[in-house]
Amino acid sequence: MPMDEAHEPQVGQPKVCPKCGSPVEAREVAAPEPGTAICDLCGAPLGQAPVSAPENDLNAPAPTPPPPQLPPARNPWVLVFVAVIAAAMLFIGFHMARRSGPMHPLGLAHNTAAPDFTLESLDGKNMSLSDFRGKAVLLNFWATWCGPCKIEMPWFVELQREYGPQGFQIVGVAMDDSSKEDIAKFTKEMGVNYPVLLGKEAVGEEYGGVPALPESFFIGRDGKIVDKIIGLRGRVEIEDSIKKALDTQGTSTASTGSAGSSNH
Repeated sequence: MPMDEAHEPQVGQPKVCPKCGSPVEAREVAAPEPGTAICDLCGAPLGQAPVSAPENDLNAPAPTPPPPQLPPARNPWVLVFVAVIAAAMLFIGFHMARRSGPMHPLGLAHNTAAPDFTLESLDGKNMSLSDFRGKAVLLNFWATWCGPCKIEMPWFVELQREYGPQGFQIVGVAMDDSSKEDIAKFTKEMGVNYPVLLGKEAVGEEYGGVPALPESFFIGRDGKIVDKIIGLRGRVEIEDSIKKALDTQGTSTASTGSAGSSNH
């Protein structure tokens, strides 16, 4: 059956009727709804008939642009995580800067006088750093929860026994929140043979904030710092620093029976 211009299938319509399967001869005449094409054979609607705007129609409305795509909403926990990481990096950087002796406002560099302090010992006595003037002192900041501290403590016990007769004294400063009883029990189990004092944050600040544990200051007989070690080092390196402290001239001689060399 020939198809005239009015019955030519519109662009976008099916080529066959979805109901009767015959070739499409669609028209809009007597359509159920305006603008809807129907099959000439069975009258089934074929969908929306395309409407083309006349070419070069200046009055035709401009196509509506698609709405702007908004960025996906951020997970608030991601922002919190990023903020925590940034704060941690700033904190670490701040303390790393303080680890350098010459940069500390108190100038805790080599050949600088070690700040004096008075702290309570495990046996309840007040003990000052100046009590050991005339001796070479290893001032060790540590804590019961510090793993590296537990490694070097047996070395300290042996080094105190070996170099003590030469005028060497180790002084431990516990920088944790454990009770005096817990610290005393810990030092007894470790066989500590040198004084252990209950640390305070103010004393740690005097020595640069103690950015990491363990931290040891080696003080000569004249009360000046000759070396500093942050973190765990080998026994040989610790022993070399002790020898540096012993190889100094004191301004006074430590009195016999000054602050005890053991808490037990």
